[in-house]
Amino acid sequence: MQLPQRDYYAVIFISIKSSNDEGYQEFDAATMQLAQQQPGYLSHISSFDGQKQIFISYWESEEAIHNWQNNEIHKAAKAKATVWYDAFISQVCKVEHASFFQAAKLSN
Repeated sequence: MQLPQRDYYAVIFISIKSSNDEGYQEFDAATMQLAQQQPGYLSHISSFDGQKQIFISYWESEEAIHNWQNNEIHKAAKAKATVWYDAFISQVCKVEHASFFQAAKLSN
């Protein structure tokens, strides 16, 4: 994952899925594809265990996040959040420092 060293934004979305996920897969795929095309989108990372998810998207600016939040498809997906999730929290954070480590591949 290639990100700037500092001064970018992270949107952290932590959720617990409900059993009612009708339409979720389609909206999730569409919004993910669309988000990656938005000006200011940098990257994302996600962890999902079947019920609990942590999803973090990275953005160049608060303006880019604001524009994404006001996207009509994204707004339609957010309108279904109380159906698709038993609980969720969304946080916007400014990244002032970041470090990254990846172990070298071991050869067999």
